[in-house]
Amino acid sequence: MANSPQAKKRARQNERRLEVNKARRSRIRTFIRAAEEAIESGDKAAAVAALRAAQPELMRGVSKGIYHKNTAARKMSRLSARVKALA
Repeated sequence: MANSPQAKKRARQNERRLEVNKARRSRIRTFIRAAEEAIESGDKAAAVAALRAAQPELMRGVSKGIYHKNTAARKMSRLSARVKALA
């Protein structure tokens, strides 16, 4: 258990950051899931729209430190390849 005031404050800050980061990660996953569902349905127009909505969310996750840049790039690349294959 944290003993010093500084360590107690750090513990409180970590709990808050955990909640915020969890919410952000969940939001990004929701956008990715929507894109994957559109791909699976076979509707190219919906898939393209979902992909365009997911991209800025993923990149925002990178800038906020939720995902590494290469991880987000890999996810976008795989999603866009699957959308492209719908043609």
